[in-house]
Amino acid sequence: MPTGATMPKTTKSGKPKQGELPSTLQRSDAKAQRTFAKAHDAAADEYDDAERAHRVAYSALKHTHEKVGDHWEPKDENGPSDAQAEGGRGTSRRTAEGVDANASKRHLYDVAKRLDIAGRSTMDKDELVEAIKKENRRRSR
Repeated sequence: MPTGATMPKTTKSGKPKQGELPSTLQRSDAKAQRTFAKAHDAAADEYDDAERAHRVAYSALKHTHEKVGDHWEPKDENGPSDAQAEGGRGTSRRTAEGVDANASKRHLYDVAKRLDIAGRSTMDKDELVEAIKKENRRRSR
């Protein structure tokens, strides 16, 4: 395998290899797993760079899913999840780490409620995003 290459995330038939997926994806639905694995393998073939393939795969995943706790769930509407995802490869903006920062405050509040985040009723949208990011990190450890 060339330098910088990475293990394929899909089988020859195109199904995700469970052992090659990040743990948060192993706990996610089949569509999230397929999206990540196929984007990863396509990027690995094109760029021959493991780190870039990983970034491309997460970028594709964040357009269709959002991180909730220790897994990924389908978003109500497809699209970039944060300013970094909107800008593409050359962008260096803050990432919301899978939280759909472009969602409505109501949606973010509902996610915070499901995650039982204290103080959510007094938080503004940016504070909800930060609190969800923090809780997601805690649950994914």
